[in-house]
Amino acid sequence: MDVSTLPPPVTHESDTCAVVRAILARVGDKWSILIVRMLGDGSMRFSELRRSIEGISQRMLTLTLRNLERDGLVERTVTPTTPPRVDYALTDLGRSLQSITEAFGRWAVTHRDQIENARRRFDGRQ
Repeated sequence: MDVSTLPPPVTHESDTCAVVRAILARVGDKWSILIVRMLGDGSMRFSELRRSIEGISQRMLTLTLRNLERDGLVERTVTPTTPPRVDYALTDLGRSLQSITEAFGRWAVTHRDQIENARRRFDGRQ
């Protein structure tokens, strides 16, 4: 690995932490991660996303997509048909986040049993 191509390490200065915290709050919520994961397979219509993500309300999907679009992670394309067709797709920036969400998903599945056991032990102490 060529260390000259790696980004500089994140420092714990208050302004840096604030930036990281704000971005993690956006991309780290459960709906954003799921949407990025779903769009990693290609563009999807709003209704397809809603059917594919169990438990998300229409309002929450709308808000999350709007925020992901605002942050440059998702692009919205409107095709002028009757009714209008609206597709959502990851941008290059969004695709760069996809590998992180996939790694997090693999980690969660791999450690699911350990986490459940720890929760049972903890809850048993209460």
